[in-house]
Formats: sequence, C-alpha cells, structure tokens
Amino acid sequence: MTISLYDATVLTYTQTLGALDRILKRGAAHCSEHGQNVEELVELRLFPDMLPFRYQVLATITHSLGALDGVRSGMFTPNTTKGSHDYAELQAAVSEALDALGKVSADEVNALADRDMFFQTGDVKLPFTGGDFLLTFSLPNFYFHGSIAYGLLRSKGVPLGKRDFLGRMRIKR
Repeated sequence: MTISLYDATVLTYTQTLGALDRILKRGAAHCSEHGQNVEELVELRLFPDMLPFRYQVLATITHSLGALDGVRSGMFTPNTTKGSHDYAELQAAVSEALDALGKVSADEVNALADRDMFFQTGDVKLPFTGGDFLLTFSLPNFYFHGSIAYGLLRSKGVPLGKRDFLGRMRIKR
C-alpha cells in the first residue's frame, strides 16, 4: 500500500476534526441535560499555566488547515492570539475548517511535499520541506491539542470514550 501526503494529512485532519465536531456537540448536550453553563467549558484548563479549552480547539484548526496554508505560502507562524470565542463559535470554526478541508485536492497537497518552507515563532526560524513539516510538526501538534480538548470535556463528565476521539475510521468495505 502506498500512502500519499494527502492521505496522511487531509484525510487524518478530516477524521479527527469530524470527531471533534461530534465531541463538541456531545459537550453542549451534556451541559444542557445537566443544567450546566456550556460557556464555562471555554476557559477550562487542566492546570493554571496551560492554555484553555478554547485554545486547544482552535489549535487543531491551526495545525491542520492553517498548516496547509503555511506550506502553501512558505511560512507557518503559529496563531498565538488569545482572542475570545464562545462555545458556539468554536463549533462553527471546526465546521468551517472541515468544509475548507473538503475542498482541498489530493494533487494540491501531494505537490507540497518537497516545497521549501519555514516555521517561525519569535526569533526562531526553522527550515522544512512541506511534507516533513506536516508529518513531524503539524500532525503531532494536531493530535496533542485535539486530545487535550477531548480530555478537558471528559474531565467535566461528558460521556466520551476512545471511539468518540477516533471518529470515522477508513475501514475496508
């Protein structure tokens, strides 16, 4: 089996963002059923020095759709803004990212594999090829932030399991 950069990235981003979309819906439903304010989840943290749930959700978009945009432009700079989003806006952002990823073609992504690009944050500027950036920086960050978002909801009693995080797998039909 040959796997393409598109398969490893866009199809994976879509699977996990689709799962995150459903997890966010479950979080909202849980809060509604238990008389909890869903907006309290937005600033939820596991520890005081970590970024909140809101950031974790947005970072999954940054390290998927945003990473592809960075490779296309030749420069990825992580979004470090700490703007405010309510729960519904987070849900909409995930949905919009899924829609945008659905419009990205395999040929376009596969053509990015050998493209030179840089990751830059502050004074740090690291050279990558597009494929290496997506596979060794973007994907690990994407999974990290997605799993933290899942864990934060789980810590508040949202009834989620591993299958919820896995999303729709590409099973043989």
